[in-house]
Amino acid sequence: MTNAVQTETIVTLTEKAAAQLKQMQADQAENQGKPLRIYVEEGGCSGLQYGMTFDERRDGDIQSEFFGIGVVVDSTSADFVKGAVVDFSEEMTGGGFKISNPKAKTSCGCGRSFET
Repeated sequence: MTNAVQTETIVTLTEKAAAQLKQMQADQAENQGKPLRIYVEEGGCSGLQYGMTFDERRDGDIQSEFFGIGVVVDSTSADFVKGAVVDFSEEMTGGGFKISNPKAKTSCGCGRSFET
């Protein structure tokens, strides 16, 4: 592939999530300007788990942007997270990033593990 990057909305960020990610980028100089990579890997209580990290775009990534934050998803992970919404909560208990995934049949109480 030659720098093929597909633009499509796979995962949506809420305004709260984007604001938190912007703050994280401001606090971590090495991540400024990098998109958020959302991926799925084997593991967790329910068989699959979500991962998020600031990363470079790669060949074959599907990209989108929300409130000034770029989001990239690899094509394999896209099958598992299409239609998901990433939100952020500042609650003392259970706060942090939350992924609401319509493809998850079951999910773990930790909010990071799911089964399709």
